[in-house]
Amino acid sequence: MRDTLSTILRSVDGALAVSIMAYDGIPIDEVAVEQSDFDTQLLAVEYATVLKEIKRAVDVIRAGGVEEVSITTSQTRVIMRVLNDELFMALIMVRSGNFGKGRYLLKIKSYELIRELE
Repeated sequence: MRDTLSTILRSVDGALAVSIMAYDGIPIDEVAVEQSDFDTQLLAVEYATVLKEIKRAVDVIRAGGVEEVSITTSQTRVIMRVLNDELFMALIMVRSGNFGKGRYLLKIKSYELIRELE
């Protein structure tokens, strides 16, 4: 898993961290750049709560399963990609980072990780 996360981190301009997390906020694995102005672990834990609530709301309205959620602030962009009922990936990047490539790589690499987790 760490190799997959490292590949994403190295390949996306502006990436700060990539994590695999449980919905309860427990990090399973994470890779991050050395210097960052953000507490990427705290950010990922807080967004895990947000993703869990989004999943709950989508279940209530029966709109299908959540696949991806992105949050953009004035300083960061976070893309969260669901892996299964227990885990998701989160890519944290600076706002000016390559959002399109980040989404693409999370989608492609999520299939690899899902196979590893089975």
